[in-house]
Amino acid sequence: MSVTILGIESSCDDTSAAVIRDGLLLSNVIASQSVHEEYGGVVPELASRAHQQNIVPVVKAAIDRAGIDKHELDAIAFTRGPGLLGSLLVGTSFAKGMSLGLRVPMVDVNHLHGHVLSHFIRREPDDKVPEYPFLTLLVSGGNSQLILVRDYNDMEILGATIDDAAGEAFDKCAKVMGLPYPGGPHIDRLAAEGDASRFRFAKPHIPGLDYSFSGLKTSFLYTLRDAVKSDPGFIESNRADLAASLQRTIIEILMDKLDKAVRQTGVTTVAIGGGVSANSGVRKAVADYCETNGLTAFIPERVFTTDNAAMVAIAGYYKYLDKRFCGYDEVPFARVIV
Repeated sequence: MSVTILGIESSCDDTSAAVIRDGLLLSNVIASQSVHEEYGGVVPELASRAHQQNIVPVVKAAIDRAGIDKHELDAIAFTRGPGLLGSLLVGTSFAKGMSLGLRVPMVDVNHLHGHVLSHFIRREPDDKVPEYPFLTLLVSGGNSQLILVRDYNDMEILGATIDDAAGEAFDKCAKVMGLPYPGGPHIDRLAAEGDASRFRFAKPHIPGLDYSFSGLKTSFLYTLRDAVKSDPGFIESNRADLAASLQRTIIEILMDKLDKAVRQTGVTTVAIGGGVSANSGVRKAVADYCETNGLTAFIPERVFTTDNAAMVAIAGYYKYLDKRFCGYDEVPFARVIV
């Protein structure tokens, strides 16, 4: 008997809904918010208000594009956290109301687990998915983690950032350079035109498999501050080389710990996920590393790297099969729960 899941994602500033049937993606609709660009970052109050405006048409579009009737849904999966509480409340409340109205169970999904399981989204029945166990490098604006995935419900964080995340380093350094928000994609575009060996920035020496990017941000800021004193046009004339050098440094930091984790765990499959996994340099570095070391690499489609409901639906699908449902008394959470 087929299982059809509606996924709802509203953890930050993207409102998304998706429908998955038996693991196959039928639709994935995302409404982004451009209002935050002028503020240089996501404004929580504006984000939650936009979710309220977007969620009904987005869910309707997902159901319509899937070619199903809402009464065919077996469960409603939703992001319970982590994220912005105001944004999460919109998705959580809508999921509860729809669940009650359709008399189908709810499944709560950890946003980070969704990113990890995004590789199990299939467009065709024979699409390849990772075999357990595998190692995931999860990199985004708020998280940088190395996760050993033994099963969909058995994940162990081997290392995580002790301060800033890789995505935050991209965005904040981009802001110092005068680039628009979000800065990561602009850094990626400029890096393709620059000399990655032109500048050297500090890299942390953190024991184990944990990450740190605060020192890199400070090094980058001081480099620009000192150079601008003697040459006010320094940033403008060196923007591409600065972007390329910054991107190279961040990738080296990520790959150093990834290599250590592979050697410690002995895994033969490596996957990446999260918003920073859309970065062309990160994607190439992981693909090249896996090819050189005889490992299988899983690089997600770019549409599944940013916040999307397809990953929520697939995570909800597996929880539904185990009958791990969510009660109506559950509330969203802002901080990471693993």
